Amino acid sequence: MPRGLYCGAVMTQVIVVNGGSSSGKSGIVRCLQAVLPDPWLALGTDTLVEAMPASMQASDGGIEFAPDGEVTVGPEFRTLEAAWIEGVAAMARAGARVIVDEVFLGGADSQQRWQKALGELQVLWVGVRCDAAVAAGREVARGDRTIGMAASQAEVVHQGVSYDLEVDTTHAEAMECARTIAAHVT
Repeated sequence: MPRGLYCGAVMTQVIVVNGGSSSGKSGIVRCLQAVLPDPWLALGTDTLVEAMPASMQASDGGIEFAPDGEVTVGPEFRTLEAAWIEGVAAMARAGARVIVDEVFLGGADSQQRWQKALGELQVLWVGVRCDAAVAAGREVARGDRTIGMAASQAEVVHQGVSYDLEVDTTHAEAMECARTIAAHVT
């Protein structure tokens, strides 16, 4: 074998879980942390938004949540998001195994931003689907989301996105989905 050529299995370093609001991503991520044998960090778009100053949630340059559930982001948000994505990738390169809980509002464009930052890292891309009506019911039950967000995001977040694996939480519990995903982690 030529020197420097590694032929063994490469371990998954990052799991990107993408789905609309109230689709069950966060529950799946918590279950994944419980069932995967190694420790994994869970970071998500909510982590990013919570880390931003409150003023960014009420400005054209930041992120805005319309009364109908539509989410719009401006240039200041995109700048901070780009730095955050690079930071998550740097953590994975430094040896942390990371699960990213994402909402690809831009569909394929959102995935491409992550692909560029993650580069050579071994990534498992997971789509979390949920029937829009079921997600909307969860949204109402939670009481902490803008009504309409789940229905408006249910399909748009998957447009043009390529996955290694998809799970559907319409009828499956978070732990069942997590075990399905864990079976694909090397």
